[in-house]
Amino acid sequence: MTTSPKRAASTAVLCWLTVLLEGYDLVALGATIPTLLKTHHLGFTAADATAVATVSLVGVAVGAAGLGPLTDRFGRRGMLIGSVLLFSVFTLVTPLAPNVAVFGVLRFLAGLGLGACMPVALTVMSENLPEHRRASASTFTMTGYHVGAVLTSVLALAVAGDWHWLFYGGGVAGLVVVPLMWWKLPESAAYLAAKQEPEAERIGMRDLLGPRVRRTTLAVWGGSFMGLLLVYGLNTWLPQLMRSAGYPISRSIALLLVLNIGAVIGLVVAGVVADKYGIRRIARIWFAAGAVLLAVLSLRIESSLLLNALVLLTGVFVFSAQVLIYGYVAHVFPARTRGTALGLASAVGRLGSITGPFVTGALVTAGIAHPWGFWFFAGVAALGLGAMLLLAAPTADDRASTRSAAYTG
Repeated sequence: MTTSPKRAASTAVLCWLTVLLEGYDLVALGATIPTLLKTHHLGFTAADATAVATVSLVGVAVGAAGLGPLTDRFGRRGMLIGSVLLFSVFTLVTPLAPNVAVFGVLRFLAGLGLGACMPVALTVMSENLPEHRRASASTFTMTGYHVGAVLTSVLALAVAGDWHWLFYGGGVAGLVVVPLMWWKLPESAAYLAAKQEPEAERIGMRDLLGPRVRRTTLAVWGGSFMGLLLVYGLNTWLPQLMRSAGYPISRSIALLLVLNIGAVIGLVVAGVVADKYGIRRIARIWFAAGAVLLAVLSLRIESSLLLNALVLLTGVFVFSAQVLIYGYVAHVFPARTRGTALGLASAVGRLGSITGPFVTGALVTAGIAHPWGFWFFAGVAALGLGAMLLLAAPTADDRASTRSAAYTG
């Protein structure tokens, strides 16, 4: 099956914008938490902030687990448009919450939409590029996530304590993207081809734990859990961790910006390098480097230049390590089950994304966020490396199955 370069380009841009919205939303909450705690808005306490961050990510996990398999049954296009619409509406009304409980409920409902955005967008992108560019497809798409995080960090610095604009901006941006997607986003050619296969040849969710792919599935789930724990834990609590270490609040938020600039650089580099040298190998190196850098950040660093450099490098390695796992899944699993595999990998990862902010929030509440927060993250990165060491190389049968079902442009 073929498609025009113009149509492929518009699909890539729309997927990128979809993932940008998730990155924007995550950092909107992380950048808002210090202000909510400082002003005691709605009576927010550290425990309340931890609960809201956690329930928001529970919504994301439920959305990823529930909508991921539906994309293999009903198609990528409708699921992606619907998830962006759901997220946008509830993000827009979040600042109107009259109390902490309603604030949390609105974050949960927005999370349901966000949960499907990333795995569905990554599925569409992986099916929009040739097989040998699967790592680049994932990492390119995920640059949108961190560009969104950078935009939020810049906006947070600009609006200072007027945090409402962060949520208004995210909601309006999503509502602008929805009609563009309805107009320009086509259904995945690989999905349409897979739908023509006999029902007996399709595999379901339980087959992901069958003897043939059980080890791969469990290793991917473990790596995704650790990877998203790091991404969400750092993006949600880095400003407060730096505040606990004695850095001023403006510098702490600026370091969040530096972290996500490093993430964008890392994603561009990781995709190119992984396509050349193998996704498994580069994912292992990236997790190992992340563990070392996070351990170093537990030290009080007086030099502003050195601190910025270390945070930048942490972003380079830690965040792209997680995305390489998605590239591996897209490379190994065929189109008929790719949405399910990516959705479940994302959903299990979301359990990590819940654990990260929860544990870090508990450390903040206990007053020991520094240095224990960074030691905790360093240990998680080491466990991510362990999961990557369990990944097996794709067999010839796996690659042939993927090629036969994939759209190769």
